[in-house]
This record gives sequence, C-alpha cells and structure tokens, in this order.
Amino acid sequence: MSRYRTTGCFLLLAAIWGTAFMATDVGLADLPPVPFAAARFDIASVLLFTALAVTGSLERPQTRDDYVYVLAGGTLMIGIHHVFLFTGQQYVTGAVAAVLLGLVPVVTPALTKLASSDDTFTANTGVGVVLGFTGVVVIANPDPANILSSTIGIALVFASALAFAIPAVVTHDTSPSMSFLATQAWLMAIGAVVLHVTVLVLPGQSFADASWTPSAFAALLYLAVVAGIGGFLLYFRLLDQLGPIEMSFIEYVIPLFAALAGWLVLGQQVTLATVSGFVCILLGFMAAKWTALRAELRRVVEPKTSPPAD
Repeated sequence: MSRYRTTGCFLLLAAIWGTAFMATDVGLADLPPVPFAAARFDIASVLLFTALAVTGSLERPQTRDDYVYVLAGGTLMIGIHHVFLFTGQQYVTGAVAAVLLGLVPVVTPALTKLASSDDTFTANTGVGVVLGFTGVVVIANPDPANILSSTIGIALVFASALAFAIPAVVTHDTSPSMSFLATQAWLMAIGAVVLHVTVLVLPGQSFADASWTPSAFAALLYLAVVAGIGGFLLYFRLLDQLGPIEMSFIEYVIPLFAALAGWLVLGQQVTLATVSGFVCILLGFMAAKWTALRAELRRVVEPKTSPPAD
C-alpha cells in the first residue's frame, strides 16, 4: 500500500469512527444506551460469524491465550466500555466523548508500565498522565446550571476510556491462535452477552423502552456494520502498515471529525474548554511517548543514505 493510499485510509477510518459518535447521539434520542449498544454488537457478531461460516473459517478458542484475549477484550473493551460510553453520551456530546477517549493512548502505556515488570514508570510517563488528567479537568469545566449532569457524563466517558485501556494490559503477553476475524467475532459476541446481562440488571435499561424510529435503525446499522466491522478491519490493516505509534495518533484525528459531524448534522457547538482539553491530552500523549515518537520521527524524516561507492 502506497504512503498516499495509507494516509487516505487513515483519514477514512478517522472519519468513520468520528461520525460514529454523531450516530450514537442520534440513536440515543430514541434508544436506551445499554440496549442500543447490545443491539449493535448482536448485529456485528452475527454478521461476522455468518461470514466465517460461509468461508469455512469458523474457529473457536482453543488455547489459554485465546480465552484470556476474548474474555478480557469482550468483557471490558466491548461490553463495559460501551456501557459507560453510551450512557455517558446522554450527558455530553459526541465531540466531548471523542476528545476524552484521546486519553486511551496516554493511560494504556502508564497502566502497562505499572503492571509489567519489564517496563518502568518514567518521568515522561508521569508528565503525560498529569497532562492527560489536566485535559479532563479542563473539559469538565462544569456549568453551575447543570454541574451534576456534566460531571456524571465526564466521569462515565473517562471510565469507558479506562475500560478500553485495561484489556491492553491484561492481554499484553498473549498470542491468540485464532485468525483476526474469528477473534473479533468472539470479542463482539462476548461483549454482546455482557451488554444483555447489563440490560437485565440495570434499572431503566429495557428494550421495551426503545423507540425504533428510522433514524435509530440507521444509526444502529451504521455503528454495527460500517463503524464496527468495517472500522475494525481497516484499523488492523493500517496497524500492520503504520505500527502502533503512528496508528495511535488516530485518537487525535477522530475528535475533529466527531466535532464536524456533530456541528453539521446536529448543530452541536465545540467550546473553548473542549479544544483546550484536547490540546492538553495530545501533549500528554506526546510526553508519555516522547522517546518512541522521537525515534519514529527520525525514521520517517531522515533520508535513507546509500553506502559510498568503491
């Protein structure tokens, strides 16, 4: 894949996942958050398992690493992450939620360094975490008129960022034996089960309270098929091309598309506090990853020199 095509795919993925926040806002107008998230992953997992069955590629977990990966990822990254995210977006806009999820690349290396004996918690990591949390405080900037709801929304989306980051630590040393598609299918199926259990135990979260309007259906299909299956397939293809450092920058492009989609379609405004918090989180990421970023920049910028001729 050429560099221009890779860049185009990177921006396309950022646009898909950025507009997913707007689609979530649209769906939440008619659907309770947890049933909405459960239905999304019901559709995605059924489609993936169907594709695997049709192509004769259906697999089930076999090794310990398979089970650790799909159980941790499905429970936390798919299930609990989306419970907090969709519920939090009842109180904050998609643009704010997208910015807060920019904490994932800041929190993940910090948690990994704390949990892994091979990594040390450096001063750069500490500065990155402090700047990231400063960004959260700046974004919160609670309005006295609705201080409770805005604080709840920020806390829920922040919790969703942690739920997304923790599986990266838990699965740090695992190597699943299944194919990527099979792994994703099991992740989404387990996440869907967690979400359905949550529907049963949380008050006020019932499919009976859903209003299945055309806009709700459209949002659900977009999130399940385009942002879910299509987005993850594109993400992992790009990950092979760019590597984890460059790919993590997508978390800082997604909010731009989320804000643009929310403004164009829903008339949502982006506040100065949101922009300032975004800058703090971006600086926090750069601080936490400074050594790796500097090495990556040298690799990209420095011209490749050929050995002198004899």
